[in-house]
Amino acid sequence: MTPGRQAWSRAASIARNAALALLFLASMWEGPAFSATGRAPSPAPSPDLAPHLASIIALATRAPTIRIPEGTFLLGSVRVDDDPYGKETQFDDTELPQHRVWLDAYEIDRDEVSLAEYLAYLHARKLHPSMELQKLIWHVITVHSVQDETLAQWPALYVTWKEADGLCRAQGKRLPTEAEWEKAARGPDGNLFPWGRQLPDNTLAMFGQHHVHEIPILAAVSSGDAGKSYYGLHHMAGNVAEWVNDWFGFDYYAYMPERNPPGPSSGRYKSLRGGSWKSNRIMLRTATRSGAPSTQRSPTVGFRCAKSVSTPSAR
Repeated sequence: MTPGRQAWSRAASIARNAALALLFLASMWEGPAFSATGRAPSPAPSPDLAPHLASIIALATRAPTIRIPEGTFLLGSVRVDDDPYGKETQFDDTELPQHRVWLDAYEIDRDEVSLAEYLAYLHARKLHPSMELQKLIWHVITVHSVQDETLAQWPALYVTWKEADGLCRAQGKRLPTEAEWEKAARGPDGNLFPWGRQLPDNTLAMFGQHHVHEIPILAAVSSGDAGKSYYGLHHMAGNVAEWVNDWFGFDYYAYMPERNPPGPSSGRYKSLRGGSWKSNRIMLRTATRSGAPSTQRSPTVGFRCAKSVSTPSAR
């Protein structure tokens, strides 16, 4: 670690605002409060809902994967103190300092895991969807006339970190590390947003949406070509925020290893990236970070999977 990085680590006073930052993020990123999962298993779906779930499951397909080449990329942000509302200004200190990190080559799903894939994973393990998800699916079918074919292409939501991790492993993959997610989102030279520097609008990302009954307003996981990332991934900003593998370290960017950082060894929260259909623009920045308890569910959180493709190089 360079002296500058060491000084940064010593000077970091992130702990003093960590609690406030998470409370603020809870309203801006995740939307409604997460639901607790320390409870009895979810009940079986009703006889009316069950055929729709089976129809959605039958439409499940896996996303194509994109290979991210080995090499360095620009992670994090440069501190800005004189422009509080500028697009270059860090959301909080957790994304500081900016520095280059080396990653070995890996593959990552082009699209977020779909609702059909998630339901198929639960069904194969004889698990029922959470009550929140069952109620949502039934509501949008009966009240909003959403078709099974449309729901199949929604991103997975109301999914815990453990379920996300389990689905990826069942496919011979894993959740991406936070560094892998960030490189896939912003490219080698630190794009401010997945598509570049242009501020988000509704042609580039699904964000800033609101429904009086908190019904998600989502785009199909395979859509979003206009807002795709440097490497061609869809919805790295908006639609649903995404679980990644790492524990959330408030000051991790100040002391992380410069090669293949694995994330902290423990923590209270798992990291989330990318913003959601409810997020403000600032949450769509590729450097903005957040975290949540791994056991919680939200209508604004999904995930995508990744896979290692090479052994660590000897450089």
